[in-house]
Amino acid sequence: MYDLIMKKRDGGTLSTGEIEFFVREYTRGRIPDAQAAALLMAVYFRGLDPRETADLTLAIASSGQRPAPPGAGPWADKHSTGGVGDKTTLVVVPLVAAAGVPVLKMAGRSLGHTGGTIDKLESIPGFDTGLSLQTALRQVREVGAALVGHTPELAPADAKLYSLRDLTATVDSLPLIAASIMGKKLATGARALVLDVKTGRGALMTSPEEAVALARLMVGIGTRAGVATAALVTDMDQPLGRAVGNALEVREAITTLHGAGPPDLTELALRLGGHLLFLAGAVPDPEAGFGKLSRLLRKGAGLAKLRQIVAAQGGDLRVVDEPDRLPQGAVSQTVCARESGWLAVLDARKAGEAALLLGAGRTVPGVPVDPGAGIVLHKKVGDPVRAGEALATLYAATQAAAAAGAARLEEGVAIAPVPPPSRPLIHTVVGA
Repeated sequence: MYDLIMKKRDGGTLSTGEIEFFVREYTRGRIPDAQAAALLMAVYFRGLDPRETADLTLAIASSGQRPAPPGAGPWADKHSTGGVGDKTTLVVVPLVAAAGVPVLKMAGRSLGHTGGTIDKLESIPGFDTGLSLQTALRQVREVGAALVGHTPELAPADAKLYSLRDLTATVDSLPLIAASIMGKKLATGARALVLDVKTGRGALMTSPEEAVALARLMVGIGTRAGVATAALVTDMDQPLGRAVGNALEVREAITTLHGAGPPDLTELALRLGGHLLFLAGAVPDPEAGFGKLSRLLRKGAGLAKLRQIVAAQGGDLRVVDEPDRLPQGAVSQTVCARESGWLAVLDARKAGEAALLLGAGRTVPGVPVDPGAGIVLHKKVGDPVRAGEALATLYAATQAAAAAGAARLEEGVAIAPVPPPSRPLIHTVVGA
């Protein structure tokens, strides 16, 4: 390890064997944290070339069980780099499965200002996200999709390395981010993968240039591994849809599958799903995939598939047709416009931080979240507003939490005398 640290510190290139040695031995506890941290810091400053990044990714993917080699499984997968109000998985997975492409989706929990799919799903009473790998694979074969939490059987190196990166200020390194995301994705053995790389105020990559660089890196890794991969660089300057918070987002996803969702959420889910159908070989191009999923949405096929998934994983089926059964905070508070004009800024990060203060998120792993806490947006950027008009309603368990969330949300609101310039929902597509 001393030699590897010195080599990377001085700008050298690590061999495939050296990278495999580091990941294998650190995962087994044979390399001390101090030396692993030193190598991560050297990587942070010196970087990794595309081959080194791909080698690190494959070493992480191979650190645990693998249901199939990369690209060998019959299933597809989707990943988002994290955002506020981003509940596209809850729409994309049922629709793609209804189109005949099975999906094995392993998701995470919320941390910081971004939400987590697993917390959202667990707001459905009885929904079990803790399926074993074998049970999840059986459900994919029988139902067409499974939505589960990350299992320690897959890519255990990533969890250990991420914890150390979090402690050593080496999280925001492009090659380490790419290897972490793609290591978990390749470990599942998916044959097709669509990535939703967020950019904007509420995203990990705040500039489109940074987001495109990360997208290209991850698409390159997936392609090297034999997985049909594409990335959509999408906007996260304001929250996606109108709901932020666990049960509120599930409710909005169900509404979308009923055909009455917000335009931005509906459009993005259909675009992501359309690319996934194309990557899986089910349609001749992404536009055909978009059209096919649009027809399935109108027919209610995605909603029917969601019912099957909820039933298979022990959830209360009644919420699919009666989403008002989902929990909602007992206390509410409204944020109103202070002046008339056009809503020019609705900062996604501030909205995510507000949801965190309401109880919908966590800053420390393992801490419970309030499934009923969150925000419903009545206005989006570009909408005209009048002084005193409601911009958002916030829900929490206590008045103090509601007040704290409202104050934080207001920090991210700006009203202008003229309409703001519009931002694209999808900035660019990498791959496909």
